[in-house]
Amino acid sequence: MNCLAIDDEPLALNVLKEFCQKVDYLNMVAACTNPFEALQWINRQQIDLIFLDIQMPNITGIEFVRTLKNPPLIIFTTAYSDYALEGFELNAIDYLVKPISFERFLKAINKAYEIITLRKNKFSPLSFRPEEKAEQMSSLPYLMVKAEYKSVKIDIDQIFYIEGLKDYIKIYAGSKPVLTKCTMKNIEEKLPSHLFVRVHKSFIVSLSKINAIENNRIIIGEKRIPIGHQYKNRFYELIDKMKI
Repeated sequence: MNCLAIDDEPLALNVLKEFCQKVDYLNMVAACTNPFEALQWINRQQIDLIFLDIQMPNITGIEFVRTLKNPPLIIFTTAYSDYALEGFELNAIDYLVKPISFERFLKAINKAYEIITLRKNKFSPLSFRPEEKAEQMSSLPYLMVKAEYKSVKIDIDQIFYIEGLKDYIKIYAGSKPVLTKCTMKNIEEKLPSHLFVRVHKSFIVSLSKINAIENNRIIIGEKRIPIGHQYKNRFYELIDKMKI
């Protein structure tokens, strides 16, 4: 993955450069002290991921992201935790509070790697054997759902979690949830099982969007999602595999 680091503190940039050098699949293209310098790199070549400080002179990291038409994946880095909610509203994949540990850094870039891998997994109707169709369909990078008399495209890597409401589901992705008529079983079958897991009769969560697990509750942004008894064992088995 080609990545950029943007921070007005040279020490913070050095930490990120050292961390990136330890990960084989990361290529630090440039370490920039301001967003305007970074724009030159973004316009010059493909950038997959940006490590972005929030508090900077002239323009904040959040303001900078809003200026980008098609922003790369964003991981915010900051000394303050006050901006976490605003960062998640911009679909940042993670939010690292300084001083950043390598363990926490690794967790964040693993999320990025999963998303980019999913995006690169193309579906071709001529490339599968009949018995592989269901598996290939679950690897599509988006869903098309009916909502408000139209079909709405939802990128799978933008989904935070899904809530079941009797005969309907509410998909939380982007800035506004989408309500559509569907069962939890049907939507679960369409999602890639290595990225999404059902944790309750009424909830499916994206593993890459989990911020914390506390007292049998999953924290995603400001939402606390209960872990149902019948789903507990499988969920914690998946989590144990990701522990370092």
